[in-house]
Amino acid sequence: MNVDHWIGGERVPSAGRFEDRSPIDGTLLAHVARGGQDEAAAAVRAATGAFPAWARTSREERARLLHAVADGVERRADELAMLETTDNGALLRSHRRSVMPRVAHNFRFFADWLLGLGHAAFDTRGHANHVSWDPAGVAVLITPWNAPLMLATWKIAPALAAGNTVVLKPAEWSPLTASLLADITAEAGLPDGVFNVVQGHGTEIGPPLTGHPGVRRISFTGSVATARAIAAAAAPNLTPLSLELGGKSPLLVFADADLDLAAGLAAEQYDNAGQVCLAAVRLLVEESVSAAFLERFLARTATLRQGDPRDAETDIGPQIHPRQFGKIDGFVRRAVAAGATPVLGGGPNPDLGGLYYQPTLLTGAKPGSEILTEEVFGPVLTLQTFADEEEAVAMANSTHYGLAATVVTGSPSRARRVSARLVAGTVWVNCFFVRDLRAPFGGARRSGVGREGGNWSFDFYCDVKNTVSAPWEK
Repeated sequence: MNVDHWIGGERVPSAGRFEDRSPIDGTLLAHVARGGQDEAAAAVRAATGAFPAWARTSREERARLLHAVADGVERRADELAMLETTDNGALLRSHRRSVMPRVAHNFRFFADWLLGLGHAAFDTRGHANHVSWDPAGVAVLITPWNAPLMLATWKIAPALAAGNTVVLKPAEWSPLTASLLADITAEAGLPDGVFNVVQGHGTEIGPPLTGHPGVRRISFTGSVATARAIAAAAAPNLTPLSLELGGKSPLLVFADADLDLAAGLAAEQYDNAGQVCLAAVRLLVEESVSAAFLERFLARTATLRQGDPRDAETDIGPQIHPRQFGKIDGFVRRAVAAGATPVLGGGPNPDLGGLYYQPTLLTGAKPGSEILTEEVFGPVLTLQTFADEEEAVAMANSTHYGLAATVVTGSPSRARRVSARLVAGTVWVNCFFVRDLRAPFGGARRSGVGREGGNWSFDFYCDVKNTVSAPWEK
């Protein structure tokens, strides 16, 4: 496959290249075009040139083209699934069963939502109010490595549906499916310059993209540190930002909970080798049932199989990159040195080697310690106990983050009380990771700025206008 940039409807090489290696076994996959100032400027220029015609394109035609992109994704779903598994180490079975179907659904959902987008006219002292959503312009989308294509299309689809043109900068650790998506959009008939892909290291190509005065929207998913740099670059131009950042989410288990359900939900937090922003990595369990919960949790995790993510029997694959692997191990080593006890895992998998880190559970961490407050982004959970509902809520809210929370209880009234007090953009009760594109998604505190999904996406990617008309004389 071609791994040059995709700018203005054609492949554009760079003098510089960077290596892309598979986390499964270190195999060299590609020497990917490494962009910088020139490529960023060219991509924004192409997107700017394509914007007027795309913005004037009818809703029906934009929706038709997005459905054509979805058709292309579905035709090449197996290829995309294998490519992304090889590139970022996530489970092939998950890519086939849910991730790639979700990628296609992202395009179809926002295409259909566009056709129904509207607001009932309302009256003010005989004056008619009409709300409209005008395309904003060029949108720069910067996406992460843990679910590359799904999270990219979660941004691409509404941005394009809204009538914006797009410059996508995928993560350098997992760039391949974004490059293939460019081919799919061309095959679907998307006009040249409407969708562009530039690749490279964030420190090199990020600033000229996010600081470009011609960019009208920036959407980013990733770390708090990178978000601060993006916000600083965007500030002189007052470019609107949507930021979906880290998490340190709690899973609260009350004594009246179904403990088998709770243990299963807790074990599910090891999905994607723990590289999930929404993961409920802090297990908070009522003291009276903590021993029974732990017994069930350990029994459940004992059935998990770690290995090659291309194997259908594998439950946990490798970490994405040696740097991320080292970061995770550093967190665990420091936690143990500070007094935490690993009751599960606690280090690299000695049987597999490479980038395979054992699913880990730590107990005994001191309140306020690093392992309880900072995002690890790996297969590392902690377990703490609480005495009552008041303490549970206080512990749940005791970080700088507020992305999500999970509550397991047999009491509907408790579920309502606790959910209302949790600082989180999403709260799941007796379930996990149930996502609907009609719902708002985003975080509180350092977990992000803004919401996306349904009308919230269009509110961000558009300039929302209200037109007020005086009564016409008859």
